[in-house]
Amino acid sequence: MDDVREIRARHPEVVAEAAARRRRRPLLGDSGRLLLVAADHPARGALGVRAQHTAMADRVGLLTRLRTALARPGVDGVLATADVLEDLLLLGDLEGKVVVASMNRGGLQGAAFELDDRFTGYDVPSIVAAGFDGGKMLTRIDLADPGTVRTLEACGRAVTELAAARLMAMVEPFWSHRDADGRVRTVLDADAVVRSVTVAAGLGGTSAHTWLKLPVVEDMARVMAATTLPTLLLGGDPSAAPAETFATWDRALALPGVRGLVVGRALLFPPDGDVAAAVDAAAALVRGAS
Repeated sequence: MDDVREIRARHPEVVAEAAARRRRRPLLGDSGRLLLVAADHPARGALGVRAQHTAMADRVGLLTRLRTALARPGVDGVLATADVLEDLLLLGDLEGKVVVASMNRGGLQGAAFELDDRFTGYDVPSIVAAGFDGGKMLTRIDLADPGTVRTLEACGRAVTELAAARLMAMVEPFWSHRDADGRVRTVLDADAVVRSVTVAAGLGGTSAHTWLKLPVVEDMARVMAATTLPTLLLGGDPSAAPAETFATWDRALALPGVRGLVVGRALLFPPDGDVAAAVDAAAALVRGAS
């Protein structure tokens, strides 16, 4: 970590040089499945894991957990913002990995403007320049919030531009609303997720390179019947017992169209602290479903 700090201070050009040298791989290997570790939460001010409200605030600790996860067999890559990806790049942990860049992080957790989710992270030219494999965009839909239409417009433009560059456009849609206290809430039932899927799938001038990142809900078969787009399941806030969470993933991974998992906190911050064991268990589920 001292070397990373020194490079950042004295030789920032090394970041681009490391990206240019990085060994790449196809998006999908022979199994046709993907297991990605997500670490873009901090850039939206979302640092909590269960009752630990600042669990993701320790950058060295987060990087250590990410490095452990990325070194495990069956982990294909990572989803994160530039600060995290470039640290991992300088540490040599992105060699031969799928790298998905997080694009819109402007909807800070708890903000009055949370649903006006501006593109404050990667754009398509910077993803192309870095040699990464795709861009991910959060797409929360609240019919009562004017910020939604600006987010939809920006996401549609990003989908089109990523497709023109032949890169994955990972769209993460949620049907949302504000509760009586003004906090953004996600509606996690099949009807709401199906509705969000139909909106997300129609974004952009082509869906040829669009993937969906979806929560696992009851009646997931009906959700997957709503689209032909390749889909990755998200881990979400790890509030349930690990055994219950893994069983839910296992059932959903067997559905047509589901290609794998994108999981962050549930793997990086397991209740017992054993990151390697949690990642290995998730990898076994993804491999077993192939």
